[in-house]
Amino acid sequence: MTALDRQFAQLQARLSQAGHIGHAEVNAATDFAIDANAAGRADLSLAMLEPLAERAALYAKLWQMLGLAYRDEQHMDKAAEAFERASALAPQDARIALGKAQIAFERGQPAAQQFAAIRAIAPQDGELALSTASALFHEGDARASEALIADMLQRHPEWLRGLEALAATRWMTGDRQDFDYCFAQAVAARPQDFALRLGWYRAVAQVENWAKAETIIANARRTFGDRIELDAIEANLATETGDDARAERLFTACQSLDDPGTKIGCIRHCLRTGQVGRAEEIGLPLTQTAAAAGVWPYMSTIWRLTGNAQARWLDGDQPFVRQYDLPVADAQLDDLAGLLRALHLMTHHPPEQSLRGGTQTQGHLFLRQEPALQAIMSLILDAVRDYVDSLPPHVDGHPLLGTARGSLLFEGAWSVRLAAQGFHVVHSHPRGWISSALYVSLPARMGPDKAGWLQLGAPPPDLRLDLAPYLEIEPKAGRLVLFPSTLWHGTNPFDDGERLTIAFDMRTPQR
Repeated sequence: MTALDRQFAQLQARLSQAGHIGHAEVNAATDFAIDANAAGRADLSLAMLEPLAERAALYAKLWQMLGLAYRDEQHMDKAAEAFERASALAPQDARIALGKAQIAFERGQPAAQQFAAIRAIAPQDGELALSTASALFHEGDARASEALIADMLQRHPEWLRGLEALAATRWMTGDRQDFDYCFAQAVAARPQDFALRLGWYRAVAQVENWAKAETIIANARRTFGDRIELDAIEANLATETGDDARAERLFTACQSLDDPGTKIGCIRHCLRTGQVGRAEEIGLPLTQTAAAAGVWPYMSTIWRLTGNAQARWLDGDQPFVRQYDLPVADAQLDDLAGLLRALHLMTHHPPEQSLRGGTQTQGHLFLRQEPALQAIMSLILDAVRDYVDSLPPHVDGHPLLGTARGSLLFEGAWSVRLAAQGFHVVHSHPRGWISSALYVSLPARMGPDKAGWLQLGAPPPDLRLDLAPYLEIEPKAGRLVLFPSTLWHGTNPFDDGERLTIAFDMRTPQR
């Protein structure tokens, strides 16, 4: 039993014995819910608050925290109902109004006017501005969405989250040349702001504009001089652009930097240059840190290259991959495909994502309330439960097998729409536990030689390694593929037509 479980039991006993539920009791329960939600244990919040809901029905704070717990547990209808109760009790409470608007937005309902009304109270709140801009965009007003963020940046040029959002939106709506102009303006206004330089570098590096990235860092060198952070960035630039000698020199210069991103960059350099033992020495300690999820795919590759049985320990004697042909009719898939197409609002892929030659929906797909999405989600959860129940027994320290297996919650869900010659670069999902591909609509013929197929287990080609995939899976409408989030995966390009999928990650269970 954890400390949080003990706290829950003690407080629940106290509340059950209370003859009257007043301010002190409600505050104790809602304070506990705040801690439980933050720890990923919204189930304890619900167990604490639901029995109090009618005994303390006039406390807006209780309904607010109940709504947040329902949201964390992905019960979106109940979350909306709880926030309606909270809003009716405290119509002037900005935090409650914000929660109500956010729930509406995530459920796929109009929310821009709600966000705008709250902005009248807090016009300088950056996160609220981003929420409003996102709602405007999804309701068809892309110009107002961009103008809102741009206006905030005029008054706050150091606002990094706004700069990142504006650059990403311009990229996804088709501006490949000047999508980062906002960063150029911000740096010109605040040339001594080191964080802005790093943000600008990240914005162009994630779309692999290496020439511009080099220019940004060279200018940073002239402004800030020798800094170990710039050594680390240049080292990563060098290895990603094939300058192995420069990468070796720079990674050696910054080897004392305790930064997981730099260490993973050095692992990539070592694999490219045949230093597999050195890559293992760097990677193995990282598997015991918060960076482990991003390191496991490299350890799989390293162990396969060296013939280490740990590769089978990690990926499975037979890889932990399952296919499910879901019991879904063609008409149901057609309806789902139509809905998904309407949600693909961008013209280009998100800059930080793996797809090339297509678009990706924004937001958490399975928090939306359209019947077609809820129906397919139900079938998916049945398959995921079967997958989890069929896994081998618990193994301490294993990223897939070493967790609890009770709760099944989505970390995220989205749709990808690829056009002719579209594909996914090889990648993994560090924020997930179990990952997926569900095929919704496919071309009648994708082309020869496994065009459009899913490959699992082969490392990224730019690591210059000769390792075959564990599996290659043929797409089929209604087919769901489940696999560990630590497993490398990518797809082959296809000749023509539309390849429409849903993908999701399951959250690592906390209970």
